[in-house]
Amino acid sequence: MSDPTLPVSNSVLSVSSLNRLVRDCLESAFPLTWVGGEISNLTYASSGHVYFSLKDSNAQVRCVMWRSRAQLLGWRLENGQQIEARALVSFYEPRGEFQLNIEAIRRAGQGDLFERFLRLKAQLEREGLFAAERKKPLPSFPRRIAIVTSLQAAALRDVLTTLHRRAPHLRVTLFPTLVQGEGAATKIAEAIGQAAACDCEAIILCRGGGSIEDLWAFNEELVARAICASKIPIIAGIGHETDFTIADFAADLRAPTPTAAAELVSPDRAGLLIRLDALESQLQRRQERSLADRQQRLDWLSARLIHPAERLRQRRQDTDALGARLQRAQHNQIERTRLQIATLAQRQTTARPRLDQLGDSLAHLRYRLDHRTRWALSQHSGKLNSLTASLRQLDPHAVLTRGYALAIAPDGRAIRDATALTPGDTLHLSFTRGAATATVEQVVATPEAD
Repeated sequence: MSDPTLPVSNSVLSVSSLNRLVRDCLESAFPLTWVGGEISNLTYASSGHVYFSLKDSNAQVRCVMWRSRAQLLGWRLENGQQIEARALVSFYEPRGEFQLNIEAIRRAGQGDLFERFLRLKAQLEREGLFAAERKKPLPSFPRRIAIVTSLQAAALRDVLTTLHRRAPHLRVTLFPTLVQGEGAATKIAEAIGQAAACDCEAIILCRGGGSIEDLWAFNEELVARAICASKIPIIAGIGHETDFTIADFAADLRAPTPTAAAELVSPDRAGLLIRLDALESQLQRRQERSLADRQQRLDWLSARLIHPAERLRQRRQDTDALGARLQRAQHNQIERTRLQIATLAQRQTTARPRLDQLGDSLAHLRYRLDHRTRWALSQHSGKLNSLTASLRQLDPHAVLTRGYALAIAPDGRAIRDATALTPGDTLHLSFTRGAATATVEQVVATPEAD
């Protein structure tokens, strides 16, 4: 079955397109893998890239290791070396060449050691030997430190030189030991135990760079457990920055190089002296400022300080002044009270009634009341006489005195019209004097006027 991503056979590809397709196919088909062989045609370019061929008895392949990867290698490649390279299969399009992009290189036969390294690292990590909470901090200003390394190690000279330059006051105790070869791990563990038993405040475990075989003694479980058993903090400076050992993970602090380990464990004497001078100057300025402030306060307090006799004189003056103020206040209060009493007395006199005037007023009012009463009685008497005369004129009894009689029907109505009666009705007749009862025998109607 044909790949649908590839162009049809009758299409024409450019060389660039063809090479790009080949590169895509190769890089997608091959993951990162380890390839073993012998180095030949080795070239270190001025750019820092490394070019060589990797061959065996039957074939060879072009290889390139970019500068960023080559700088991390830690040792120099040479023609004829047997290596194992972790590579990505690639294709160089401009020249149409198949090549390997090298990610990492190890000497041939190191694969087993690396697997042992990974297994032991995983085991100790599970046990908690690398846990951050068990790491001990380094002392800020140690007075005595121990160094565990070989007497012939170049790293020892670098460490001692750095310590002498940065902190010449440090007392250094050396615990020599083998750092590679058979039995080195046991010697290193014993030296660490001896250093941890002395009165030092920190331990430097160091060794110069080398291959994985050279550094293998620091990958032994015995060394890792000796480091973790130490009550004194241990800083590891083993190999180059790219070299990692089990001892680095077990130590309380890892330094990229032995020199860096010496710098981390020792305070910089020159820097400390500069800082001490700055602190001394700062302290002196603060003391001078504090002294000036206290002198100023002393002057202020001295100005306020008064002799007891003077203070008594001032208090006497204050007392006299307060007494005078009190007398004035009392006098003013008495005057105000007197004025209020006089005002109230005047108001009382004004408000007191005058009997002679009230008697005259009362007589005058009585006269007016009598005159008004007589006038009102006269007016009402005349009106009453007038009303009485009117009532008398309207009184039916007055009419009766002139010979008339008042006829009242049985229902109490006055009879004004004879047609309201019927024969046989009983009437009550009132006269000026006395009354009588009459029976109607005949009703005579008065004809209406035209």
